[in-house]
Amino acid sequence: MEQQRVNAAHIRTEESTGEISAVQTIAGHSEAVAKLASAFAEPFGAGSLGYLAGLFHDYGKYAPAFQSRIWDNGGKVDHSTPGAYEVLRKSSGLTTTPISSKEVLSLLSKNKAVLPVVYSIAGHHAGLPDGGDISCAAGTLSGRIYGWKQKKMPIAEEISYPQISWPPLTATPAHMGFCLSFFTRMLFSCLVDADFLDTEAFMQPVKANRRKANTSSMSDLLDRLMQHIEKMGFLDGREGMNQIRSQILADCIHAGKEQTAGLKTLTVPTGGGKTIASLAFALNQAVKHGMDRIIYVIPYCSIIDQTVDVFEQILGMENVLAHYSEANYVDKDEMSDMKRLASENWDLPVIVTTSVQFFESLFASRTSACRKLHSISNSVVIFDEAQTLPLPYLMPCVHAISELVLNYHATCVLCTATQPALDSLFSKYLPDLQPTEICPRAMIPQDIFRRVTYINEGVLEDAALAEQLNKRAQVLCIVRSRRQAKAVYNLLHNEEGCYHLSTLMAPIDRKVSIDEIRERLRNGMPCRVVSTSLIEAGVDLDFPEVYRALTGLDSIIQAAGRCNREGKRSVAESIVHLFEPESTYKIPDPLRLPKEVAERVTHDNISQPDDPTVIRSYFQQLYLFQGDQALDKKEISKRMEADSRRGLFPFSSVSRDFHLIEQDTWSIVIPLDELSQKLCTILQNEEHPLSKEDYRILGNYTVQVYPEQFMALQGSLFVTDERRAVLCSPILYDPRTGLAFQDAGGNGLFY
Repeated sequence: MEQQRVNAAHIRTEESTGEISAVQTIAGHSEAVAKLASAFAEPFGAGSLGYLAGLFHDYGKYAPAFQSRIWDNGGKVDHSTPGAYEVLRKSSGLTTTPISSKEVLSLLSKNKAVLPVVYSIAGHHAGLPDGGDISCAAGTLSGRIYGWKQKKMPIAEEISYPQISWPPLTATPAHMGFCLSFFTRMLFSCLVDADFLDTEAFMQPVKANRRKANTSSMSDLLDRLMQHIEKMGFLDGREGMNQIRSQILADCIHAGKEQTAGLKTLTVPTGGGKTIASLAFALNQAVKHGMDRIIYVIPYCSIIDQTVDVFEQILGMENVLAHYSEANYVDKDEMSDMKRLASENWDLPVIVTTSVQFFESLFASRTSACRKLHSISNSVVIFDEAQTLPLPYLMPCVHAISELVLNYHATCVLCTATQPALDSLFSKYLPDLQPTEICPRAMIPQDIFRRVTYINEGVLEDAALAEQLNKRAQVLCIVRSRRQAKAVYNLLHNEEGCYHLSTLMAPIDRKVSIDEIRERLRNGMPCRVVSTSLIEAGVDLDFPEVYRALTGLDSIIQAAGRCNREGKRSVAESIVHLFEPESTYKIPDPLRLPKEVAERVTHDNISQPDDPTVIRSYFQQLYLFQGDQALDKKEISKRMEADSRRGLFPFSSVSRDFHLIEQDTWSIVIPLDELSQKLCTILQNEEHPLSKEDYRILGNYTVQVYPEQFMALQGSLFVTDERRAVLCSPILYDPRTGLAFQDAGGNGLFY
């Protein structure tokens, strides 16, 4: 029987016959998306704007051309711009369709109350566009609105314009542009996620049902954590370091219960148990303030797994999602499938992700990247190792954190042993915005956490350095470049128990090495390790002695955190040897100023670099010498302010420019085992496109290299697509040391 034609948003067909099995009307879809988007936006007071966006997002589907496309397999039709224009038209009372380019800009400028809705509707398929300028260039919001001046707009009497109200956004006039652009991305996220979910529920109901996870409430998770704390006796420490850890944990539990939501710092020396303590604060805070989830932001992929393992053991696997480039959830079981879907919109109680994933999403324009953003509102966000926020993007990152605290009911915690002096940057955004310390350092006796003695060895050439390392049964050496790491490793006595760590190694091989290192240290076996700084933050290892090439103060202290971590040895015999590498190794530009400032604040006498006053002075001077312009290298925040009064935002161009890790690199895939070889074969032969999950799996076998290093590998690579290649010569890769080529430098980004 022929299906009655209605104004259809989606048509579902039987896979076996191709017959139409169900039709979703535009009105039905629009109303469902409006209700979902409103619910997602309600936590930050934008429910009515979310409803408006959902109601008009598919307005363009009423056009005869679109109905011809959906019923008769017609050509591509832009159905996003009509809805954006219709909201502008109705909000302004405009009755005529044809308008000039100047009138377009005037329309955008005078209707700021609905601009977040207009941008969201216009971008709900292709991503948030740039606002444009007087030229109204094609592809920009102004250009797309202008392009409709001669076209007949669809008319849908069944969709009426609702009442709207604005949330009371907190912002100074100087930062209103940033505030509005941030708000637009958040509203865009609500619309995109609502649209995806309702479309999926209609078109793929089986897939939609897989999202229905049996997760726990914040109260249940807090109960699980407290049971674990009681079982392990974490609050029962009576002497030495265990007593202080118990005090820190107790303070975090108390602060979570008593403190208001907002901006926090948690400054705990290495070895103070901040992972469990910060989780205890977060869960207590979430329960107190009715928050929806905990988001743990970690700087490096290499240390996510151990954090996730801890959280899953305590809170249950079904409640914890790891979302980063190397996480893969193949359809092998129901839980993996559920987590793969949850990674799209962060719809689980506890999220563990990277700084790159978190911040680049906050400045993204693509639908897939922005879809999860609304889930950050009404959450507790822990920024682990907060001192690692990259200086060229520090200002926009601080502004983003400020927005989450001020306008999205989030508690944001800067968690580290070396607290960056960010209070002045926060106060520049809003004078009253100042962090509250969860566990005041004045309460922590520094002598108890002082587990090492620092000695400056002066200049050590590679041969002399290796000679000293060879004399020690267990020792860690951290250098400033991948080239030196391999050179010093090759000078160690070639015997069992010697390890090299750098990002020249595939992640899967680094993980194997770290597991072996941990096991050898635990069993008192010989273990000599030469590494780049990837080992410093969060990798839970305990060496009796550490050698560290001179660098920034925060890195020196992080390196010292791998020495006598458990305090089982005396301070006198737990030595951190600081040294200057031989002159053949030039210091990478990003490390030059941190090293100079460290030497300045310690007056070249680094005997107690972990003193709180020294650390604060270090960061204050580092930011001062950098200057505001260097803290916003791509002028991200500045650009968001420039045209805000005209309602024009550079969403798409900012998204292209905001990269915490610069993208001028090649991804070299190393086929190391049967699985990776199979995927590489598909990649090379182009049998069929690899899925997102396939690429995530390949991330475990991938090494990033600079263009000059890529050129050195030419002849040994099969180039598959832009910026990706497969290594075809196994002799150029060693699981112990990674890719082999003459690395002449360029070590500022990879560790």
